[in-house]
Amino acid sequence: MSDYDILDIGPLDSWYSHFGGFTPDRSRDGRRVVDHEIDTEFIGMTANAYEPGEEAGYWHTHSQIEELYVFLEGTGQMGLDDEVVDVAAGSVIRVGQGVWRTWRSMPDSPGQLRWLCIRAGGGRIAHMPDDAERDTDRSAPW
Repeated sequence: MSDYDILDIGPLDSWYSHFGGFTPDRSRDGRRVVDHEIDTEFIGMTANAYEPGEEAGYWHTHSQIEELYVFLEGTGQMGLDDEVVDVAAGSVIRVGQGVWRTWRSMPDSPGQLRWLCIRAGGGRIAHMPDDAERDTDRSAPW
């Protein structure tokens, strides 16, 4: 059997109905810790949704984890140390170790703020994957 897993997290407009979190006391509507549901080893991911005007209500930082926030819908803001950055569909923000972060959906957002947060730690990722192998002679299965 090949080493892959498949999980359907549903369409974007269903994300807010999922109740989840890293621990029960830190769970809420609109958070899904995907790496708790699918077998990952080197990366983690959450799927998130906030109603207009909703905010995290806390700041956090990591000493070893780097995060990549990929915003898919809505408008919001991220607090990054002493700065505030506007985010919207298409915004991608990398946050390194030691940077304090928080986020909110704008009260006048046209809909929910929806984003993925991808977490990774450990060694640097090569600019060009140095462990890849290509097979240009292999036919596509379709």
